[in-house]
Amino acid sequence: MKPPFRADHVGSLLRPRELHEVRARHKKGEIDRAALRAVEDKCIKEAVKLQEDVGLQAVTDGEFRRDWWHIDFIHGFDGVDLTVNRFATFQGTGEQPPLFKVTGKIRRSEPSMLDHFKFLKSVVKKGTPKFTMPSPAMLHARSDREALQRVYPDLDDLWSDLTRAYREEIRDLYQAGCRYLQIDDTTIAMWGDPKVQEQFRKLGDDPKKDAAMYADAVNAAIRDVPDDMTVAVHTCRGNFKSTWLASGAYADFVAERVFTGLDVDGFFLEYDTERAGGFEPLRFVPKGKKVVLGLVSSKFPELEKKDDLKRRIDAAARYVPMENLALSPQCGFSSTHHGNNLTEQQEVAKLKLCIDVAREVWG
Repeated sequence: MKPPFRADHVGSLLRPRELHEVRARHKKGEIDRAALRAVEDKCIKEAVKLQEDVGLQAVTDGEFRRDWWHIDFIHGFDGVDLTVNRFATFQGTGEQPPLFKVTGKIRRSEPSMLDHFKFLKSVVKKGTPKFTMPSPAMLHARSDREALQRVYPDLDDLWSDLTRAYREEIRDLYQAGCRYLQIDDTTIAMWGDPKVQEQFRKLGDDPKKDAAMYADAVNAAIRDVPDDMTVAVHTCRGNFKSTWLASGAYADFVAERVFTGLDVDGFFLEYDTERAGGFEPLRFVPKGKKVVLGLVSSKFPELEKKDDLKRRIDAAARYVPMENLALSPQCGFSSTHHGNNLTEQQEVAKLKLCIDVAREVWG
């Protein structure tokens, strides 16, 4: 079947100790980029084999070359720098992801992560190589607004430049053989949290207008995607060392605008805890689009019970036909290089659980 698959996963995997150690040495200047690259290549080959051995049809590089799920990709464009974050803080950690700082017109003078995909495709023996990238919305949602407004007083110009850079990267990914693309956009889920809405209002934003603007940006980024490339959107409420940024059900104003308005083939939706609310917002998902239910937690080591997962899949099927549903962890296991608080063995058990339940539910 075409992706998303009945048992799928969001993409990032726990980094091996060897990779942690080598990346730390590289940041200290003790080894060069070539030495780091060699270890990354080795670890990615092992991660690919892990996924293939488990039986996953979607195979990623585990995002092993990235520090942060969203920052590295967008930072690869000209005109994007980083600065200190004064706003979002992960629950209970006091740690904050950096903010984007726009310092000039955004251009793609060279590929951002094309080489990442080329290497992945070269080592995948079974399954479909899947590439993940952050939504263009993340630049606006997590940016130093004063710096952005200095360079782009008219937001239409920002979206024009940024989505052009995305289209160029996606074009080259397609030419390199990418047929499964996942776009990660946390705003879709986070808008359901009143605290997040208030944070954006303090910046002078209207959350409802932002939701529509962000959906338009994603559509502009993928407007030239050929029919034989599957595009899915993943959303969650933050994922850092097993913590989160937001809580709350998918807001109806978001579900109605985003689920119906995004020109994608499917949605990966966080539903592993009560923080995500009920399945009622799925009523806005258009006929024929797939919904991958993130019912298995990538944050905590405890293994979910099959019967509980099946019961929740049945509940979701009241809003989306069973043939259009699938199962996955709610997010990656390591959205940042730090990783969540579980072991690789527990990670594998979670992935196997998704496959086992999918086989029992869908055959």
